Amino acid sequence: MQSKLGRSLLASALLALAAAASAGLPAVNVKQAAALQSSGALLLDVREADEYVQGHAPGSKLIPLGQLAQQLKEIAPFKNQRVVLICRSGRRSAQATALLETAGFSAASNIEGGMRAWQQAGLPVLTGAASR
Repeated sequence: MQSKLGRSLLASALLALAAAASAGLPAVNVKQAAALQSSGALLLDVREADEYVQGHAPGSKLIPLGQLAQQLKEIAPFKNQRVVLICRSGRRSAQATALLETAGFSAASNIEGGMRAWQQAGLPVLTGAASR
């Protein structure tokens, strides 16, 4: 029980730190994000699963913001590679970008405008369950 509580407190602390640090983070627009993904960057969607099912960028990986701190090992191979983060509007992905930077990810960027901007730009959108 204590380790679960400890992980929960660590996750809360990381999210608070990430929120405080989210101003001034590196950001890219949706066209830049799509180009980066085509070049091998990880496109990480930090929305909830029900949002993801309704529409997501092809090839994106779903890890909801509330689970990201506990699942950093899952994306550890990208620690020194490009990671672009997306959510609905850019707010949660900004927090996630700060969290990744705090955790030592050297090239994380927030996608300005999130999925709203992605769709408005006419970029491809898939529906259906996440591929994990």
